[in-house]
Order: sequence, then C-alpha cells, then structure tokens
Amino acid sequence: MIDYFETDSCCPLCQTDMKIKWQRDTIPYFGDIMYTTANCENCTFRFADTIILSGKEPTGYSLAIRSEDDLNARVIRSTSGTLLIEELGIMVEPGPISESYITNVEGVLHRIRNVVESTIRWSEMDNDFEKVEIATNLRDTINAIIDDPKTAPVQIVLQIKDPLGNSAIISANAKSYKLSEGELENLKTGMIVLDAEKDEIIYDISDEAGPIGKTE
Repeated sequence: MIDYFETDSCCPLCQTDMKIKWQRDTIPYFGDIMYTTANCENCTFRFADTIILSGKEPTGYSLAIRSEDDLNARVIRSTSGTLLIEELGIMVEPGPISESYITNVEGVLHRIRNVVESTIRWSEMDNDFEKVEIATNLRDTINAIIDDPKTAPVQIVLQIKDPLGNSAIISANAKSYKLSEGELENLKTGMIVLDAEKDEIIYDISDEAGPIGKTE
C-alpha cells in the first residue's frame, strides 16, 4: 500500500503547474485518513484537507466540555465541516479558502479566541466600544473554559456537522449521529461537489461567492 504520492495539477488562481501531495495515515480508534496539500510557488494559493477513508455518511459529532480530558479530545475538522458552540453563539462555516486541521478541543478554542481578539483590536480602532465589550466578555469566557471547564461560567458543547463525513471528534464521551435532511439543507461544504451518478454539480462555492473574511 502506497502511503505517500504526488499528482500533477494546475493552480486555480494563476494556472501555474503545481503538485498535490497525498499522505496516508492511521488514527487510533478511528481508522485510515488521507492528508492532501497543495502550495503554488508562483502565487498565494494553498490548500489542505483531511479525508477520512471510511464512514462517508453525512455525520455530526457533539462533545460536552466538562473536564481536562474533554479539552484534550482530538478534533478533525475537514474543509467541509461546520463548527458550532451554540452556548457562545459561535458558528464557523466552510468557505472557499477553508483549510482542514487536526487539533484538540483546546486548540479549537484557541483558534476561536484568536479571531475574537482580532475583532477586539479592529473594534477599538473603529471606536465601536459596544462590540469591544461583547468580544471581550466572549474572550474572557473562552479563557475560563480553557483554564477549567468545571468552574467556567458557561458549560459548552462542541459540535461538528459535516455533509461529506470527513470531520470527527474522537473521544469516548463524544456522540456521533447521521445528519438529517433538514440539517443537510442548511450546511455548506466549502467546495464543488459532483454527483457522479447524475454527472452534474450539486453544490458550487461560486454560487455564494462574496468578500473573504466571514468564513474560514
């Protein structure tokens, strides 16, 4: 079995030849996955994704964050995965420049906190003190959860919903479930999806193209 190979491709931005790298790996208790990366040497285009090689049904995962063990739970967020923390009013949707990553729950919270801190800085420059206050309170809540989920002012549940089944939360405490038709209708994939049987595009990111910055 080949664990690493490269394929020839063309940069979608500048049309320069580039390589797509494929790396196979195995995650304990979960199974085989494939990392894909591409980086154009002529422009700024880059791409990364994590493809789960089994269990391709549209799947959702949820994990109540109540302990340090929960903070250490592994999180696989593919380019097609939507992250939700409803208790904090947070939703991170896929977009045209989405990249996948593998981290833990604490790492996800750090990523969100970084975005919140950027919001604070920009709001201070705009003298939008109401937004500064809201974002500062959110940042402080995230810090409290990272420090000790048991004593944090808010008990949160991390959710990932992936219509392509390529995202996951790996923990004995995590719950997985098949996404309903209603949930699928409201989820983005961040990419072009082809229906091989009908030979047609069933979702295209260009249909919802807009300014970069609202999605990740």
